Amino acid sequence: MLYDLRRADLPIKWLVTCLLATLGISYVFGALMVSLYAGFTPERVAATYGGRAMPMPMPPETTMVMEHPMSMTEFAKPEVHEVDTNLLIQDTHVHVPMYGVIAAALSLVVAGLSLSQGWALALITLLFSAPWLDFAGMWLTKFVSGRFAAFTLIGGWAMGLGYVAVAALAIQQMWFRTRGVDR
Repeated sequence: MLYDLRRADLPIKWLVTCLLATLGISYVFGALMVSLYAGFTPERVAATYGGRAMPMPMPPETTMVMEHPMSMTEFAKPEVHEVDTNLLIQDTHVHVPMYGVIAAALSLVVAGLSLSQGWALALITLLFSAPWLDFAGMWLTKFVSGRFAAFTLIGGWAMGLGYVAVAALAIQQMWFRTRGVDR
């Protein structure tokens, strides 16, 4: 074991706890953003990434407001946010490196946990492969078939599961007594 979070000094335990809390807040707001723009069903994800959206036009120099009557059923229809290729390129460029940094930070936490080598390797693999699956699903949905939307959902849920597993194990091992281990 490279280091042992169970026996780490208080400032290290606090650092890891603050990191996990910050990432946890980020994951919660990330999930809220996904629910707003892509949803949590294969159909909504396929509609978001599978459509052949045209690039977003720039707003006009002037605008005109028009009023027209709407029925209540029109208000209930969910708006489909379509991601065009340019936005998918931008999202991939921004998110994939950040997911790599997050996976690396969480993997460093995993390296300090009391886990068998097999479990540690499995958890680290999950932390890195989940975002790959997430974005592979987006690209495959865009250019191959809407059936690949499930990959995006599986990848997203796997990212959340990986985070929760690391956070729960770390908090338990750092802050709660474990048999046979002195703090």
